[in-house]
Amino acid sequence: MHILANYLTEFKNSNMEISVLVFGQITDITGKGSLKFTDIKSTGELYQLLLKTYPQLESIKYLMAVNKKIIHENTMLMDEDTIALLPPFSGG
Repeated sequence: MHILANYLTEFKNSNMEISVLVFGQITDITGKGSLKFTDIKSTGELYQLLLKTYPQLESIKYLMAVNKKIIHENTMLMDEDTIALLPPFSGG
């Protein structure tokens, strides 16, 4: 039990980091092709932070993928996850 308590304390105090890849018109809004965030626990929390930081995102429809898998609901994140913000693609 003591080992588990130490692990949980260590995990709680660690800075979880995620990478966010952005594409298309989202890159124009953020000014970057990738972003890093710490201590974001879910895609819902990330979404709220992105809207607060980049309010223009509210007018754009985009999908979110976690580790190359498109998601449609709030998803818990782990350290070193990669999230992609995918705007509508067009072209031929």
